Amino acid sequence: MYSIILQAHHWIAFICLALLAYATVNGIIGSNSEKIFDDSNRKINLFALISTHFMFLLGLILLAVSPVAQNAFSDMGAAMKDGAIRKAVVEHPFTNIIAVVLATIGNAKSKKAIGNGRKFKVSMIFFGLALILILSRLPFEKLF
Repeated sequence: MYSIILQAHHWIAFICLALLAYATVNGIIGSNSEKIFDDSNRKINLFALISTHFMFLLGLILLAVSPVAQNAFSDMGAAMKDGAIRKAVVEHPFTNIIAVVLATIGNAKSKKAIGNGRKFKVSMIFFGLALILILSRLPFEKLF
């Protein structure tokens, strides 16, 4: 079961990154033009949000069942001294929690913002920050 969840988390990460990038670029294009923030733009943000939340949920499940995490939680002092374990068990999850919160705030604020340019700008900022945070903590050595 662990390997299935790990593979799902791995592939959902690609989808999530693509959707976050798309929402960010859409926000950049929309804020620099006279484009109208319509239902298709709202759906782009919503799909980026859903994929981010789904990836986060899978990550929490992995954190609960991962043998690496279980060993780290048994001796956090030793885990904090090892950079790879610290990144996997502490830095990666907490940075991604912040990214999920930013994506959630961005989606809510973009729906409530007044004016098309403002809606696109809020999307660009919050989804862009979420994208940067997720990219900053990706385990690139395990991706390919």
